[in-house]
Amino acid sequence: MAVAVKTSGGFCNAQQQWLHSTRDLFLYGYSHSNAKECKSKKTKRPASLRVKATSTKVELDFNDPSWKQKFQEDWDNRFNLPRITDIYDLKPRPTTFSLTKQRTPTGDEDSTPKDMWNGYVSNDDRALMKVIKYSSPTSAGAECIDPDCSWVEQWVHRAGPRKDIYYEPNEVKAAIVTCGGLCPGLNDVIRQVVFTLETYGVKNIVGIPFGFRGFYEKGLKEMPLSRNLVENINLAGGSFLGVSRGGPKTSEIVDSIQARRIDMLFVLGGNGTHAGANAIHDECRKRKLKVSVVAVPKTIDNDIPLMDKTFGFDTAVEEAQRAINSAYIEARSAYHGIGLVKLMGRSSGFIAMHASLSSGQVDVCLIPEVPFALDGEYGVLQHLEQLIKNTGFCVVCVAEAAGQELLQNSGATDASGNAILSDIGVHMQQKIKTHFKGIGVHADIKYIDPTYMVRACRANASDAILCTVLGQNAVHGAFAGFSGITSCICNTHYVYLPVTQVITAPKRVNHKGRMWHRCLTSTGQPDFR
Repeated sequence: MAVAVKTSGGFCNAQQQWLHSTRDLFLYGYSHSNAKECKSKKTKRPASLRVKATSTKVELDFNDPSWKQKFQEDWDNRFNLPRITDIYDLKPRPTTFSLTKQRTPTGDEDSTPKDMWNGYVSNDDRALMKVIKYSSPTSAGAECIDPDCSWVEQWVHRAGPRKDIYYEPNEVKAAIVTCGGLCPGLNDVIRQVVFTLETYGVKNIVGIPFGFRGFYEKGLKEMPLSRNLVENINLAGGSFLGVSRGGPKTSEIVDSIQARRIDMLFVLGGNGTHAGANAIHDECRKRKLKVSVVAVPKTIDNDIPLMDKTFGFDTAVEEAQRAINSAYIEARSAYHGIGLVKLMGRSSGFIAMHASLSSGQVDVCLIPEVPFALDGEYGVLQHLEQLIKNTGFCVVCVAEAAGQELLQNSGATDASGNAILSDIGVHMQQKIKTHFKGIGVHADIKYIDPTYMVRACRANASDAILCTVLGQNAVHGAFAGFSGITSCICNTHYVYLPVTQVITAPKRVNHKGRMWHRCLTSTGQPDFR
């Protein structure tokens, strides 16, 4: 066998609030549009309120005393991890993964030495997805299942090495592929995947160059990987294997996997890459191939649902602060200076929000989840005018997807199928210039776009640790026979999730949540609507 590693790319009044945020829809798998509308405008709960699960046929009637049990059964079904044993009748073998070589007599008559290490995870271990019990759907950031905000335990599979594995390490060929755009920490994950594979005893490890393109592009050959080769790649940014967007048809990728005799495929990437990994997993199952496809979530936008964070996000926030600090210094040093910083965030404003909150130097933070007006009495431009009048300078931070409704949409998409966004940063720069010129007030605008500087840097300590654990757990998951899963962190615990549950739609900032409230408190900005 060989192992390859690849890296890429309604409800009435108060009742409508309990299923308001986008994150709730992802977390619980229910659709607001499928809920029965209230027959009156009273806040009293309707006699029968059913919500259909997006990934099952199950319907919940909250007046049914057994609805919690049905919900948990549905949850367990949706979060059950796919395994190669679903299509193969395989017998497990004792793991080859152990961190201790020490052996000692047990005191038994036969004095048979046994391993002293006890660091394995049981297949029955679970971690709670959420730990806060909200008393009311009107509580800040409330995530509720039913209108009464009932507490229901939601368990997910704990990640880590198992005592039993389903591959013979010396027969495995493993491959690693990195897809999508660059992200801090890619090399850290590649490194740890290789290290952990070798700890199991795998000797045939390859890297697929330049994303999924490496499976079909002529002239792109798989790269043999070893501990000695990847030992220091974490000291640099970028991807040791290279990245690209898009790729061939799923069937062509699986054809290549078959031809290369790959047994494990580790896919590093974001939302689109996870969808691609799931398609590869499905095609492998369709062909009854004994191939474990395991994803590792990579996106600096932090926009994959259910997870605490994805690797690269902490580093992106830290680097974004440098840009914000530069804008602050420029603005404060200029007469009527305005520092304008555009940060990444294709569909969510997590980087902009966290960078603004952590820097403490931002006066206005604009994210795609919260609509805003530039013009008018309550618009952003009027607020900037007041800031210049009162303090003499100001700093604005805007996420790249913010305010797209104010711009002309080209309708173009990139190779991954993502919409190419209009440049809100340049648009705001011109609007600010025009506004202050129109009122006869001098304004010195300093515009900073650090996008590629943020993506290309080396992972910081926090992300490096996260990458290390995610990479190791990805290998543990593959050897445990799981496929179609992603290695991630939820509620501070490292877990495995089915890829199907994290590709529904991007995670977005909850504008009713406490973190956004904290950001507003820090900036002091009003409602720009």
